[in-house]
Amino acid sequence: MRRYETIFIVDPDLSEEERSPLFERLKPLFPQLDGFLVMVDEWGAKKLAYEIKKKNRGYYVRLDYCGTGTLVNEIERFFRIDGRVLKYMTVLLEEDVDLESLKAELAKAETEEDQPDQTEEADTEQKTVEIMESDMEKNKTIQTESNKEEL
Repeated sequence: MRRYETIFIVDPDLSEEERSPLFERLKPLFPQLDGFLVMVDEWGAKKLAYEIKKKNRGYYVRLDYCGTGTLVNEIERFFRIDGRVLKYMTVLLEEDVDLESLKAELAKAETEEDQPDQTEEADTEQKTVEIMESDMEKNKTIQTESNKEEL
C-alpha cells in the first residue's frame, strides 16, 4: 500500500455548510477502495498565486491517506467532475507503507496530544506560583529598603 497526499482548492465563496458535503462524499471512498484516511487538514482560505476560474482566493484542504492507484484515480475523477473544486494535486509520499505501524503511530500521537495539556497546566500553575513568590520577595525587599530610608 502506498501513502499519498492530495491538496485541493475549493471555491472560497462556499459556506461551511456547502463545503461539508464535498468532504462527506470523499470519506466513504477510502473504506470502499481498501484505503485508509490518515488526516484531513483544512488550511483555510488563502490568496492564490494566480487567478483560477476567475477567483483570486481559494479554500485549501490537504488529504493524507494510504491506498492504491485505484483510490487516487477515483478521488481525482470526483474532483474533475465537481465544479466546486478549482484545482487539485496528488503526490506520492511513500512507496511501501506498513498500515499497522502507521495506525499505532497515530494512536500514540493522539494519546501524547491529550497528555501535554495536563502537564502544561501543571507547568503553568507552577510558573504562576514562582512568579507570585518572586514578586512578594521583591515587594518585601522594597518595603525593607523604604523603611531603612525613613529611619
